[in-house]
Amino acid sequence: MMPYQREFDRRVRAAVVGVGSHCYRNLLPAMTYLPVELVAMCDLDEARLKATAKQYGVARTYARTADLYAAGDVEAVFLCVSPQMHPELAAEALAAGVHVWMEKPPAMRAAQIAELMELQGDRVVVVGFKKAFMPAIVKARELLGRQEHQPLRTVLAEYPMTIPGNGQQVLDSGEGCNWLCNGCHPLSAMIALGGPVRSVVTHRGLHGGGAVILAFDGGAVGNLHLGQGAPEAYERYTCYANNCIVTIDNGLRMTYRRGIPFDYSRQTTFAPAGLDHGSIVWEPQNCLATLENKPLFTQGFYGELREFCDCILDARQPATAGLVFANHLMRTYEAALLSNGEAVPVESVWDG
Repeated sequence: MMPYQREFDRRVRAAVVGVGSHCYRNLLPAMTYLPVELVAMCDLDEARLKATAKQYGVARTYARTADLYAAGDVEAVFLCVSPQMHPELAAEALAAGVHVWMEKPPAMRAAQIAELMELQGDRVVVVGFKKAFMPAIVKARELLGRQEHQPLRTVLAEYPMTIPGNGQQVLDSGEGCNWLCNGCHPLSAMIALGGPVRSVVTHRGLHGGGAVILAFDGGAVGNLHLGQGAPEAYERYTCYANNCIVTIDNGLRMTYRRGIPFDYSRQTTFAPAGLDHGSIVWEPQNCLATLENKPLFTQGFYGELREFCDCILDARQPATAGLVFANHLMRTYEAALLSNGEAVPVESVWDG
């Protein structure tokens, strides 16, 4: 079972860089459940920095990251700033010998991630691709990994957004777009489920939305349906594998369909005897004040942050959401942005 911060025997001495709204709502509250000792904070807004540090009992505050690292007693840093700033700040931290967690998206271009890979050495770097750590995604990977359900054939994802039509201009501008800031969510989930992507084809609708077709190295095909203009936020992933269908609705309801014994001309019931067939559903127990139904856990925040801390304490590299994963995702993002109905290859090193 999960210990609370006060119960861990070993903790990572860490600092937070950027204590804005996102950090305050999600990153700092998650610290309660992580093996960390928060020793410093850094932000350009002095009033916000001082108030936040006081609330969390952090004595040391800095306006400059250089001064933070000069103190020499920080093992890890949590970067929660804009993607334009991530590469430079991550490189600075790595040069200081500090492990790095950074919020998604990790950069503006995939080439910037490749540069960080050259600087990483033996340091741990994890990017906050929370969707890859959602309990529902982790469970889906477990099910799809069973021998009787291989191979994975197709992945259908639904997400409410669109992709700009001027892809090259977006990349050249160095400015962010919603496809970068939020498109990385469904892409990270699909890559976590389907593995590395070989090529991408984007079809844009005349009125927004469209579809992104991913050809996975393992032979499966992914369809990311972009439902721009939907009246409410929604998210769904459906995996079609051998002898099963796995569906995740809004990260909170997971259905594992195994089918039923079936005879077209003689079947009289949709619920034949036995428990080795039919569907299994998992969902949070919202009638209880438990952790498993809180967004910090259901949306994957805890999972991504705990993986970072455990990698440091166990002296290992992350299995998911490390720089290789981030580089591949960013190349997939760029390929989708550049495609206009034609296949664009995704070229990157992948270690699984």
